Amino acid sequence: MNKKSKVIVLPCNDYNEEKIYNLLKEGLNQLGGLETLINKEEKILLKPNLLKKAEVEKAVITHPVVVGAFARILREEGYQNIVLADSCGHGTTRQVIQGTGMDTYLEKYQIPAIDYTKGVHVDNPQGVQAKEFILPKELLEADCVVSLSKMKTHALERITGAVKNSYGFIYGKNKAIGHTRYPSADSFARMLIDLNQYVKPRLYIMDGITAMEGNGPGSGDPVAMNVILMSTDPVALDSVFARLVYLEPEMVPTNYHGEKMGLGNCQEKNIEIIKGSTISLKELVEQYGNPHFNVDRTKVRSNIWTRLAKALNIFQKKPYIEPDQCVRCGICVNSCPVPGKAVDFRNGKDKPPVYDYKKCIRCFCCQEMCPKKAIKVK
Repeated sequence: MNKKSKVIVLPCNDYNEEKIYNLLKEGLNQLGGLETLINKEEKILLKPNLLKKAEVEKAVITHPVVVGAFARILREEGYQNIVLADSCGHGTTRQVIQGTGMDTYLEKYQIPAIDYTKGVHVDNPQGVQAKEFILPKELLEADCVVSLSKMKTHALERITGAVKNSYGFIYGKNKAIGHTRYPSADSFARMLIDLNQYVKPRLYIMDGITAMEGNGPGSGDPVAMNVILMSTDPVALDSVFARLVYLEPEMVPTNYHGEKMGLGNCQEKNIEIIKGSTISLKELVEQYGNPHFNVDRTKVRSNIWTRLAKALNIFQKKPYIEPDQCVRCGICVNSCPVPGKAVDFRNGKDKPPVYDYKKCIRCFCCQEMCPKKAIKVK
């Protein structure tokens, strides 16, 4: 029988620093204490979600107060060797955090934000989907990684949470290459499971006080969810997130494959939810669930017609550009990982870019990185 995975739920309806600091301390105690998770001599790397430069209120990045409060706890508990880094979608760690307040917290607690400098090829023979990775040298030098994710929707995987946050371990442009190597939601999810099993983050914390719904993970709308979630099991954490937004956990590829591949527990019977004391998932959803949360809940059917439609590239999700919102910055073109580009300025730079859907692999990198919310998915 599977050992139950603990998911700590910390109700919180604003970004008050003192409140979040106390809640995180309480959550860590409920997981058995910080010292049972991380040794004081270890080199620690904090990995927030730093997708791209954005105003904190837009819920694109992990809120600086959550990162700052956790950094404060580490320092007060006597942890010395700490850095913060992410392989951002656009820009470097230092560029993305500048002016957000995260930079101020890191200075206050003397934690350097580092930009990854070199990718290192590592073999992963145990991998189901990914037999190798290109990982940052600085990540490989860390003894312990703490993932600080943001609760958001995602065009390819439905949601991005604890499991998906780990894609920021892939070095630089290899993230774009990964989308071409693992183009389907399932192959991409299996690669993410392999990646989490290789890096083995010690602790996963999710900022869901203000989440992102709709056109996530970069162009959606902020929505109050009023919780911080915490676990050592990223699949269990993401499964609780899914239930809170009325999405069947098994419909999230990273949950489905995460359980099958042994990363964590997806089924309710194998998850213990603690909100002060143990609480049932039904009670939790009644108290904190949001049935109106804008997320893709359509069932995936696999029959001869859907397979034919996929082969013919019809009736599939696809990105498209709202011409009135497009500023023709070219970020979507630059972020397209497909050789020869599936989106380009073939009609000239005075007009919005145009898609070649025969080339498009539906990775939605263009939609993730658009700074003006001009790219939607239909």
